[in-house]
Amino acid sequence: MTSTTPAATLADAGAAAPWWTRAVVYQVYPRSFADSDGDGIGDLGGIRGRLDYLAELGVDALWLSPVYPSPQHDNGYDISDYQEIDPVFGSLAEFDLLLAEAHERGIKIVMDLVVNHTSDEHAWFRESRSSLTNPKRDWYWWRKPRGDEGPPNGWGSAFSGPAWTLDEATGEYYLHLFAKQQPDLNWENPEVRQAVYSMMNWWLDRGVDGFRMDVINYIAKQVGLIDGPAPATGGGSPMGAQIHDYLHEMHEAVFAGRTGEHLTVGEMPGVDTDDAVLFTDPARGEVDMIFQFEHVGLDHGANKFDVLPRSLPALKKNLAHWQDGLAETGWNSLYLNNHDQPRLVSRFGNDTSWRYESATLWGLVLHLHRGTPYVYQGEEIGMTNVRFDSIDDYRDLESLNHYREAVDEFDLDPGSVLAGVQTMSRDNARTPMQWDATEQAGFTTGTPWLPVNPNHREISVAADRAAEKSVFRFYQRLIVLRHENPVVALGSFTLLEPEHERLYAFTRTLGEETLLVVANASDEPLDAPLPVDMSGAELVLGNYPDDAVAAAALRPWEARLYRL
Repeated sequence: MTSTTPAATLADAGAAAPWWTRAVVYQVYPRSFADSDGDGIGDLGGIRGRLDYLAELGVDALWLSPVYPSPQHDNGYDISDYQEIDPVFGSLAEFDLLLAEAHERGIKIVMDLVVNHTSDEHAWFRESRSSLTNPKRDWYWWRKPRGDEGPPNGWGSAFSGPAWTLDEATGEYYLHLFAKQQPDLNWENPEVRQAVYSMMNWWLDRGVDGFRMDVINYIAKQVGLIDGPAPATGGGSPMGAQIHDYLHEMHEAVFAGRTGEHLTVGEMPGVDTDDAVLFTDPARGEVDMIFQFEHVGLDHGANKFDVLPRSLPALKKNLAHWQDGLAETGWNSLYLNNHDQPRLVSRFGNDTSWRYESATLWGLVLHLHRGTPYVYQGEEIGMTNVRFDSIDDYRDLESLNHYREAVDEFDLDPGSVLAGVQTMSRDNARTPMQWDATEQAGFTTGTPWLPVNPNHREISVAADRAAEKSVFRFYQRLIVLRHENPVVALGSFTLLEPEHERLYAFTRTLGEETLLVVANASDEPLDAPLPVDMSGAELVLGNYPDDAVAAAALRPWEARLYRL
């Protein structure tokens, strides 16, 4: 059960806060969500056909991964035209229909904005590389070779290999922090910035409700490391101090003075809590919230495919650090999986014996933190990682590049490298949405662009909705809690038992109301005493069917929410 009658003072506090503090965002990866025309690739028509499902779940906004025209070297994050829809997904007319039908259901649409780089097939880059004197030459980062040493510096691409590629026709290198088909825009050039702002205004005028901005902190480069006297090397952040000026300028040029409820989310690798406070302080006019990566890097060894054992104390401390760091000013996004991360129930839980329990445990834990929760498609039914037997079955550029570099250049054992890919590949999140137990999981009538996870015959929307223990229905309750209880949205956070290897416990407090979360993140019962006075405690929500008494041991992967 959930509380629907908070005290008047708490209701006033919730009403005064920005809408996104009590909102839940659902991320749709369009290629893999629902295919309406049988070509094996998800599309806008497929999303439209599932809007009632999302409305029933209760989410407030949909974040659409890119649907712009793209040669698809990085599954749409290499954009060749910012003001059009890729025909594989539909058309602008179909996008307008999706927008209107989502708005009819009270659901906002947030577009993915990728402006650190474009596709090398974008008209801007084609002009830029056409000659040394083209007016758009300075729209990208071009540099002459550094003597006989080759690239201007030693930066590496996030997708393996160097971050500079030589253009034979002009004899200069261009910068790409990601794939060589994704050249970085030069935000030092005011013409670039104005072109981006004009495009953003075009989408907002069309009715879009905001943007999730891909690696937006990388738009500002440490120019001194590119043009300095010595070549820069290493894997540190390229982010330059100009970033705050750029984001404030963007805010003023695009959002200031607009009516309505919009959302700006900055994906920002490498930032810390001090950075986040500056980026999300409302008085500074930059972005509403950020995506950061510290907590999803805790199990990385030498690289993300070198997987370390999960440490619950480390995860708790990191999430609590961000709760504390943004307690007075700023806002964070809450997530444990998305299109770039493995499935949370496989990574953090037990996706076999305790799949329902561990999926709902992490749902409760995450949604009861302070910040805006993001639900990634399939998370709400407990979808798991896939395990392809061959590297040839993978489509993810990052995974393929890593495998080839590790095996071909460093002579590592192919089996060990494949095991890392199986655990951490982005394709784990990108297998088609599992709607039912039919041949292609109800995703398509054709051949899917990426194979469906074979476990769709057991794990699907249809199976979960019919089950006594439904992850979907549990997520519905979590979303209602955030909508209706200001303590969930705005309460202060206190971590309890930080060193405990199995118990995740914390409180949320606003005014006179305190909520307690206790969760046993393990396969074994936990009979440790609960860390606060439980006299008079009321069980608000739990992931086991019976009402557990306060003194009872926590069962495997059991999570409870109490009102103290």
